[in-house]
Amino acid sequence: MEPAGAPPQGAPAREAEEPPGSPALPAEEPQGGQPAGPPPGEAALPAAAGRERGRRGAVPQGPGGRPARGRGRRAPGRRGGEEGGRAGRRPRVTVDSSKAKTSLEALKISLRQLRWREVRMMKDSDPSWKPTFIVKPDGGCQGDGIYLIKDPSDIRLTGSVQSRPAVVQEYICKPLLVDKLKFDIRLYVLLKSLEPLEIYIAKDGLSRFCTEPYQEPTLKNLHQVFMHLTNYSLNIHSGNFIHSDNVNTGSKRTFSSILCRLSSRGADVKKLWSDIISLVIKTIIAMTPELKVYYQSDIPAGKPGPTCFQILGFDILLMKNLKPMLLEVNANPSMRIEHEQELSPGVFENVPSPVDEEVKVAVIRDTLRLVDPQKKKRKDVQFQTLEEASEAKEEAREAGAGDGGERGGSRSPEAGLPSLCLKQVFPKYARQFSYLRLVDRVAALFIRFLGVKGTTKLGPTGFRTFIRNCKLSNSNFSMASVDILYIDITRRWNSMGIDHKESGMCLQAFVEAFFCLAQKKYKSLPLHKQVASLIDFCEYHLAALDEKRLVCGRGIVERRSAVVPCQTDGLHLTPAAHTPLLNRTAAASKFGDYRNHRY
Repeated sequence: MEPAGAPPQGAPAREAEEPPGSPALPAEEPQGGQPAGPPPGEAALPAAAGRERGRRGAVPQGPGGRPARGRGRRAPGRRGGEEGGRAGRRPRVTVDSSKAKTSLEALKISLRQLRWREVRMMKDSDPSWKPTFIVKPDGGCQGDGIYLIKDPSDIRLTGSVQSRPAVVQEYICKPLLVDKLKFDIRLYVLLKSLEPLEIYIAKDGLSRFCTEPYQEPTLKNLHQVFMHLTNYSLNIHSGNFIHSDNVNTGSKRTFSSILCRLSSRGADVKKLWSDIISLVIKTIIAMTPELKVYYQSDIPAGKPGPTCFQILGFDILLMKNLKPMLLEVNANPSMRIEHEQELSPGVFENVPSPVDEEVKVAVIRDTLRLVDPQKKKRKDVQFQTLEEASEAKEEAREAGAGDGGERGGSRSPEAGLPSLCLKQVFPKYARQFSYLRLVDRVAALFIRFLGVKGTTKLGPTGFRTFIRNCKLSNSNFSMASVDILYIDITRRWNSMGIDHKESGMCLQAFVEAFFCLAQKKYKSLPLHKQVASLIDFCEYHLAALDEKRLVCGRGIVERRSAVVPCQTDGLHLTPAAHTPLLNRTAAASKFGDYRNHRY
């Protein structure tokens, strides 16, 4: 096994008595509940955006923000000499869109080719960067259609991109090896609920090994899938695949066995678990906004009990320094606990797999225990019969019948089951990741103004209502500007999408529009604070609107109930007692800081 590397210097000492393999708490946040610094990526956002603009070629601006004329084709020798002009000028790039049938299709082909041109230009500018890419067709499973390439021109486009798009990732060339073999980790994560968000992670998982000794990818070994791809469905066809009844050996092992092996070599297993938990939480937080949009379109509001859950398969690769890298998330992971064994040519038998059985049975069993809708009812019944059960125990002791039989009759159905293998990580560690849930709050605003039940896209009327109710329009940002913003962003996102069954603004387009509004309104703040301030601004005005509607509704109901029949000369009207407005002092003080920022 290759050395895993010593824990980073300066790391706090950790408890040694906890057995290796148990999930550890992510690193604690500083006092006060605030992150020690700006969220990852916040401070780098403007610089990254500047680099991206510089890479794609910025248009020179004239006075008033208009593109300057006559400056795009300046001679190399002007203002700085010939060499300086060549260094600042970007090489010309041509694309081939001759196969396009429409102008829109030509635009998509051009953008796709330009992205690959950027990769080539980055390789030319930095000769030491020699990446390998892994191509994964969309909708595939079990390693089907995955291949490695060294040059973007080697990508195999089967059919149109619309029929089967592909994901292209930079291949990780220096993974952690065990017995000179590459491996990845399959961890099972239960998404129990979206609102409130509840995440559970299995305390053990699977380690799936390649069946050929690993070498860094070269043009000669790119095609050797048994060396580079860890998919079980591929490696099982290798002659070197080892079926083992021991969870510590073979081509498929438990993750806890790998952790024990790392721990014996001095690796910080608790920190590794902490990093994995953070990776899982951040990934699901990134997915929840869009999941909530589809959830509200399919699940009736106010339905009692758990309405849906999902078991996700996280595929994670460990680097040599034990840093976990997310490869992909499987929405429908395999729960098979057996494999086929060939007894004779053409004759197969299903043989149980002890490793799969140990991990997957526990995940399914505990998932059903957690989402059981009758669990709360059984708890209520058990609480009511608690006194009767205690009396029965006392009688059994006095009668000398022993404790076993009577206790067995009064125990809950789960008393004989092993402890849960699923550990709750959210909302347990919610405070440490609250700064990442801004888009989640933006999605809540998006869902509020969708209007029609079952839709997932926002129409122009809904967007105007959002602007009006949140009081985002003024003399500098009229409703005509609102319409232009809606049309511009919606058209661009719809042109990039594949599904055109429903028209309107998708969630991603709404998030982009929201970011644009935040940058217009709070120009002096960093991007993260701009978005947070605008969210608070919108939530404040919507809460005030809801309160006003609630008070008006109460007043109408009370006035109607106050009208009672009296003498024959007419009706006697009793003045209705109106409930005073709710106390908004806290909200007003929170909102007061944002009133100073104008368009």
